[in-house]
Amino acid sequence: RAFENELGVQKPTGFWDPLGFTRDGDAANFKRRRVTEIKHGRVAMLAAMGYITPEFFKFPGYLSVAENIKFADVPNGLAA
Repeated sequence: RAFENELGVQKPTGFWDPLGFTRDGDAANFKRRRVTEIKHGRVAMLAAMGYITPEFFKFPGYLSVAENIKFADVPNGLAA
């Protein structure tokens, strides 16, 4: 139980590690996993915004002038 006092530990579960990744108590591995989790969370949030934003905003103008395709002509989400 080397990480019981880390930021984010909350009652009633305490330090939650159901797969036992931190069982060895290696602080360097713990820090790397925590940084990686934050990075992946940020990428996921940006991806969600990239999926939602086109529902409300489209760039003006042409995506391809040669093909006469406007940004407004491209469907959103899975229809694209």
